Amino acid sequence: MNRRNFLKNSSAAGLVTTFGISGTLAAATMVDKDSPNYLDNFELNEANIHQLQEQLGNGKLSSKALTKLYLKRINEIDKNGIKLNSVIEINPDAIEIATKLDQERKEGRIRGLLHGIPVLIKDNINTADKMQTTAGALALEGNIAAEDAYIVKKLREAGAIILGKTNLSEWANFRSTRSCSGWSSRGGQTKNPNILDRSPSGSSAGSGLFGICQSLCGGYRHGNQWFDHCTFILQRHSGLKANGGLIEQKRMIPISSTQDTAGPMARNVTDAAILLSALTGVDNNDEVTKNSSGKTHQDYTQFLTKDAFKGKKIGIEKSFLRGHEAVVGLYKKAIEQLKTLGAEVVEIDFMSQFGSLGGASYTVLLCEFKDGVNTYLSKANAKVKTLKEVIAFNQANEAKAMPYFKQELLESSQNSPDLNSTTYKDAVAKSTSSRKMINDILKKDNLDAIMGTSFGIPCHIDLFKGDYGGDFYFCSPAAMAGFPHITVPMGKAFELPIGLSIIAGAYEEPKVLAMAYAFEQATLHRTAPKFIKSSNFSSGI
Repeated sequence: MNRRNFLKNSSAAGLVTTFGISGTLAAATMVDKDSPNYLDNFELNEANIHQLQEQLGNGKLSSKALTKLYLKRINEIDKNGIKLNSVIEINPDAIEIATKLDQERKEGRIRGLLHGIPVLIKDNINTADKMQTTAGALALEGNIAAEDAYIVKKLREAGAIILGKTNLSEWANFRSTRSCSGWSSRGGQTKNPNILDRSPSGSSAGSGLFGICQSLCGGYRHGNQWFDHCTFILQRHSGLKANGGLIEQKRMIPISSTQDTAGPMARNVTDAAILLSALTGVDNNDEVTKNSSGKTHQDYTQFLTKDAFKGKKIGIEKSFLRGHEAVVGLYKKAIEQLKTLGAEVVEIDFMSQFGSLGGASYTVLLCEFKDGVNTYLSKANAKVKTLKEVIAFNQANEAKAMPYFKQELLESSQNSPDLNSTTYKDAVAKSTSSRKMINDILKKDNLDAIMGTSFGIPCHIDLFKGDYGGDFYFCSPAAMAGFPHITVPMGKAFELPIGLSIIAGAYEEPKVLAMAYAFEQATLHRTAPKFIKSSNFSSGI
């Protein structure tokens, strides 16, 4: 099923945006075997934050040297070689920033676990530096932000090096009913590092390879993105969509003020927890984050335990026990693993209960996108100042801006009611009723969490017809509710990672992180991508 139609027709519709952050840049660690630069030679292959800090601490590595190594890697496999095309822009000040952080370390001033660690962020998050913020759109080319997004400010304060920005599905995949995930008019097509001609999926395609993203998963696989959890897992990462309001959303190119939310994307759960620790906090300029006061934690790694499932009762989505045998097989093994880890597992009919909310969620997205984009552009340094002007730019520059698919969603949004309309207010009330629905399900069966397959096997990259398929889609309910949702590798089908999703109640990030960590440590499903050419797999995926 076309993912844009999913919102209107699916039994599990809803939409969410996630700004994602990836802890280190060694995520892409194996090139195609035909390449002369086989990635086994990369000395930082699969390095995590703690390992990098150990090398920085004992002097075996400096942040400047680390930054240069990652820049070299990006040049070798992203811009050249197999050309993953995940990085849309490099920060020209990255090495200078790294040098200053090295000096701080020499002086004994270490800011924390992210001190001197390079990260990449998604190209819809403002950075007040020499880099652009464009959401991948040529219409926004030249937009240099005057002020950092709050999460960028927090990253800089934590000592992270903003190495660059990642490509994304243009407008976070909220442009066309026939878009191809990972393509933008400014950045081109990002590849899937596991099998190069398979879709990278989601809106945060580039972040899934290297970086930090924003994530939205509403009504129709989030017509925007198949919830970045698809990106998370298809790049063999752990990804967390934080509770709405836990992380500030201002100074980002938005889709939905009620469904947009930020969260870390990392190679493992520990790195994701480290990143989340740096990102949370109340921003006095953002009313929404004030709701999280007293509900955040300075160190989310304190909750990571291998015993997280002991004595817990887990609801598992029973409809996912049917479908593609390779995916279902992994799901059944995961369920047995939960039991081994001490959980009581019960089958529940979860996803079908949210089908009636899809239309309302879609309406919310259309209305809030227009309002949010107009507000953002009115203060931006872009040549277009309204959504109407974006649409006109694309029409005037169709050959470059819309060579493969058009802008039906932008046009529908432009024609949508304003936020004072009864249509919009009724849609918000209906879509956010998902919060009570999830809470009622958890309470009825005395469940600690609900789990299901994150997403199925990704389609081929198809610029002409767009994305297709979409079985095993789990993100919508948590997206509409604004509840935490984490994805962790569940295994591989034909060398393509399949994820296990875990959702819980409001602000229960500690719980879902702990459970994801316990599952991760018991299974160790994370492996480096191999960059296989599809020709090596004859057919049938």
